[in-house]
Amino acid sequence: MEQHYKLFRVRELADNDEEFIATLAAAFLEEVPEDAERLKKAVAEKDYREAYQAAHKMKPTVDLFELGVLATLIEVQDWGKFEKRDLDIKPQLDIVIDAVEKAIDELRSDFNL
Repeated sequence: MEQHYKLFRVRELADNDEEFIATLAAAFLEEVPEDAERLKKAVAEKDYREAYQAAHKMKPTVDLFELGVLATLIEVQDWGKFEKRDLDIKPQLDIVIDAVEKAIDELRSDFNL
């Protein structure tokens, strides 16, 4: 439990209400996988605007659950925002996606979702 994510800030936000914490975990599992797929597709297609929007949407949740890749996600976001055509953002994207996928698997297991 809590290897690939941290609940400290979630618990603080939820005032240690376990039911609310479970609701936040379920919301993570509902939103983040979809956003991650959207981000992967946007980067693959060099759709800078879509990559920016997907990464920007993911930031608060990635930060709240402390996946440890916020700075890397911001690099991906800025790649899209500033249309950094000369930069290969794939290595940073891979780091973010790996962290997200590990957190998804662990949250599903830990919360039986």
